[in-house]
Amino acid sequence: MSPRLSVLDRSHIPVGGSAQEALRETVRFAQEVERLGYHRFWVAEHHGVPGVAGAAPTVLASAVAAATSRIRVGTGGVMLPNHRPLVVAEQFGVLASLFGDRIDVGLGRSLGFTGGIRKALGAEDASGFTEQLAELLAYLDGGVAGVHAIPAEGLDLPVFVLATRTATSAAELGLPLVIASPLGENQMLRTIDDYRQRFRPSPRAAEPHVVVARSIAVADTTEDARRLLVPEAWAGVWSRTRGEFPPLDDPDRILARDMTDRERTHFTRAMQGHTYGTPDEVAVALKDLVTTTGADELLVTTTAHSPEARLDSYRHLATLTG
Repeated sequence: MSPRLSVLDRSHIPVGGSAQEALRETVRFAQEVERLGYHRFWVAEHHGVPGVAGAAPTVLASAVAAATSRIRVGTGGVMLPNHRPLVVAEQFGVLASLFGDRIDVGLGRSLGFTGGIRKALGAEDASGFTEQLAELLAYLDGGVAGVHAIPAEGLDLPVFVLATRTATSAAELGLPLVIASPLGENQMLRTIDDYRQRFRPSPRAAEPHVVVARSIAVADTTEDARRLLVPEAWAGVWSRTRGEFPPLDDPDRILARDMTDRERTHFTRAMQGHTYGTPDEVAVALKDLVTTTGADELLVTTTAHSPEARLDSYRHLATLTG
């Protein structure tokens, strides 16, 4: 495989665990994947979600960067509707000032999980995302109307745009695109094609750059790899049927449940669209994925109930690079 492999970690909380333990595990996990040779380690932003501890990505990124030495560290991503562009530019300026050229700025437009969270954040509309993004870039490049984002100016911070339905902002502003496939492979491929066609070269990127985000699980057997995906799939079912994303449960308990027809339908859907299997099976699947998408990089997330099983999956995956 020629594309680099990077990691997205959401600081998931297992049943019986705590948010504090999950955040410490994220830092420990970053150290492990750095030793395995992964290129980037990104953390996410979620608010008021019982099963996710990562609420302040720039703060967590600072802890990760302080505990590592080589791997690039960033966000996947900071959700711009929740923040003022000046503050975001300043935060990343501080990170880059402390940790040098290892810092990535990953930005998204997602809103809060519930209406109450969106109201609390003061972010109930993402329609101004492109304008917010352009304003942030202006702060990084030299200021806006006499206002300067100190210490961010002149640090040449790499900026990535997270997209699902549309990649227009990334294309128009000449920025790398990070894309997953929650709406299906065909939608993802159409979005990538549209991004490449609309792309306008910029000082930050002379040509299109596509990072494909994918949930990947690797184990000694296909079934063991599939089981790694069960806890997050069930958490997704719970969120759709009860309005709350819960802590990650043990796959044995989940598979032993007597699911309702509605739960079983959602669970079946949630288990689709991932890449899993033995190292040989995953190698073939990733080769096909890269060929189909033309990905320059793969951003991998593996959400498992067991930290040890998750790390084993990343160890297997690391052997497929080269």
